[in-house]
Amino acid sequence: MSMSTISAPDDQWVITPQTSTILFDHDGTLIDSETIHFDLWCDILDDFGVTLTQDFYCKVMAGIPVKQNAVDLVEHFNLDVSPSYLAQRKHDCLGSFLETQAFPLMPYARETILACSKAGFTLGIVTGGSKKSVEKTLSQYGLRDYISCVVAVEDVASSKPAPDCYQLAMKMLGVSAQECIAVEDTQTGLAAAVSAGLRCVVIPTVLSEHHDFTQATAQYDSLSSWLKSEAI
Repeated sequence: MSMSTISAPDDQWVITPQTSTILFDHDGTLIDSETIHFDLWCDILDDFGVTLTQDFYCKVMAGIPVKQNAVDLVEHFNLDVSPSYLAQRKHDCLGSFLETQAFPLMPYARETILACSKAGFTLGIVTGGSKKSVEKTLSQYGLRDYISCVVAVEDVASSKPAPDCYQLAMKMLGVSAQECIAVEDTQTGLAAAVSAGLRCVVIPTVLSEHHDFTQATAQYDSLSSWLKSEAI
């Protein structure tokens, strides 16, 4: 379903004269991964006699780190297994997938990275997913030279929606919140960015279009639409 572009007032554009740094989410923002994550979880839960619906995944799991996904699944489906075991199964399945391929890029993701870099912005990736997934993306698509900082779930004690990941990225790059913007696709990511004091543009996917994005600085239906609005 197509989503209309929601522009912000003239004094609320995402990129301001102070902006030097753009911090991108990974899953759902730069890579088209949520369908694959859903399929991997379906295969795992099938071993426990559980059928995972897309509706449950969209409402409860999309954009949430694996550790919390596992807790929610064990509690909701009353599984006779520890969340840590379930999370490890997911990490193992994902690792096997990434051994042979990277996730496909979202439409216009590569062009967005190149355009933002050419425009002089420092770029980082801040994800609730694994560093291995990001590294596979950067290597397979030749994007490593454009990314100055990667913060993944392994790097912080509390991942999204906590602000820790964005705070660490800013510390690593030596920039303030006023100099940064975030690009996210879920309410969880938006909450992390806003809690860290960042302006945030959201670009929802079909899996996250029902999320509450009222805290976003602006919302667009694609990376391409956002770049055009900012004249990058």
